[in-house]
Amino acid sequence: MLQTLTVKGLRCEHCEAKVEKALMKLDGVNSAKANRENNAVVVDFNPDVVPADELRETIEDCGYEASL
Repeated sequence: MLQTLTVKGLRCEHCEAKVEKALMKLDGVNSAKANRENNAVVVDFNPDVVPADELRETIEDCGYEASL
């Protein structure tokens, strides 16, 4: 399942990589692509393994504001 989350605070490539790396550590996440220009991250994940709210919480744990 593809889910796009809005992320506030992405300012550089390091920010994008930090969010992508954190999401990829979650079981059930197949891919994550952050885009600072769109203030978004697109995640391909299995909702039976990881709920969408956990994706949001993971981004927030990185220090960014996220919403579904």
